[in-house]
Amino acid sequence: MALASWLSRENTIAPATYNRWRVPPAALAVHLCIGQVYAFSVFNLPLSQVIGIDHSASNDWSLTDIGWIFSLAAVFLGIAAAFGGRWLETVGPRKAMAVSAVCFGGGLVIASIGVSLHQLWLVYLGYGVISGIGLGIGYISPVSTLIKWFPDRPGLATGLAIMGFGGGAMLGAPLSVALMDYFATPESVGVAPTFLVMGVLYFLLMIYAAYLVKVPPIDWHPKNFVAKKSFSPSKGVDMHDAMFTPQFWLLWIVLCFSVTAGVGVLGQASLMIQEIFGSTVTVAAAAGFVGLLSLFNMAGRFLWASASDYLGRKVTFTIFLFLGAVLYALVPGIGLSGNLFLFIAAYALIISMYGGSFATIPAYLRDVFGVKHVGAIHGRLLTAWSVAGVLGPVLINYLREYQLCIGVPPVEAYSLTFYIMAGLLVIGFIALIFVKPVQQE
Repeated sequence: MALASWLSRENTIAPATYNRWRVPPAALAVHLCIGQVYAFSVFNLPLSQVIGIDHSASNDWSLTDIGWIFSLAAVFLGIAAAFGGRWLETVGPRKAMAVSAVCFGGGLVIASIGVSLHQLWLVYLGYGVISGIGLGIGYISPVSTLIKWFPDRPGLATGLAIMGFGGGAMLGAPLSVALMDYFATPESVGVAPTFLVMGVLYFLLMIYAAYLVKVPPIDWHPKNFVAKKSFSPSKGVDMHDAMFTPQFWLLWIVLCFSVTAGVGVLGQASLMIQEIFGSTVTVAAAAGFVGLLSLFNMAGRFLWASASDYLGRKVTFTIFLFLGAVLYALVPGIGLSGNLFLFIAAYALIISMYGGSFATIPAYLRDVFGVKHVGAIHGRLLTAWSVAGVLGPVLINYLREYQLCIGVPPVEAYSLTFYIMAGLLVIGFIALIFVKPVQQE
């Protein structure tokens, strides 16, 4: 009974004197934890050598099969966000964060059991499905809360939280590697105990963040705040009504194609730069490239979202889509020219805009549909992430495989994919042009 009372929305309503700047650290903590999913690639090789230890044995899992773990997590992130948004608005962020902690941490524990028993379906269930559900609920709950606390700076607010999701790999990758090294033995690659420890650790951190979070009183707004849009801070379009507007689906296309163009590259960044530049880029340098992209992914979420408060959401997305399409069209030529610096600079900017898309879209939804149901609407829109999480890796992996099979040299194997990504961003840009304000009625 005491637990139910603690988790209730009524017990999270802040007093009038509450300092709203105490909420962003809690939101950031949750996103730093669930952002570990971006570091999953560090487990790919060890998971393919669970039996062979220092090599892939005949009965080890293939990298292709392992790759579906991340894709499943992306799919269930979108599904959980889509169906959990309305529930979140009803029960409040504390209960949602607690459920996210149980699912994300518990999923890692189940994945640990799956690795120990060498049952891939258990890893799919644990990390892909259950942790994926935790990802979706954990992703939207801090965002919805911060938008309500910062109606005067919604871009800054969402950037503060979602920055953590982009930066989760910066903490998750070295932590995962350090734990695997610690637990590794001549008979084990150390993945199973690593999943177990990380599951418990992330659960505790996320529960503490849930303890800290508060929601503002109804109709609360900061001093001297004047709403710029037609919606008041407490009014807005209902989630179901929003689903029947062209604005929702146009923004769905914008987010889906913005994300598709970046997520595939993130999953193959290390291999891609080594194949394009050959011996010029060592394995260690490629790892540094991945770390740099993670840094720009994180920084872009905060900087671009904050800038959108001044530039406007539509202008910001115009930059993402138009400039992104130009850069993707130029990247093949840059790779063939052998200019490593320009290649890295182009991709750093591309990935910063990829992160910026995630962080700016909740504020754009708030501008278009109002603040009251923004968490639920944002959850439904994140199904675009689910589609992109499968489409991006499939495009870059299978097109690369096809190009290599027909004799295209590795340095040119990604060119067709880059041009397709540029085309997707052009389609997103066309959709953005037609996004108009929603009529009040």
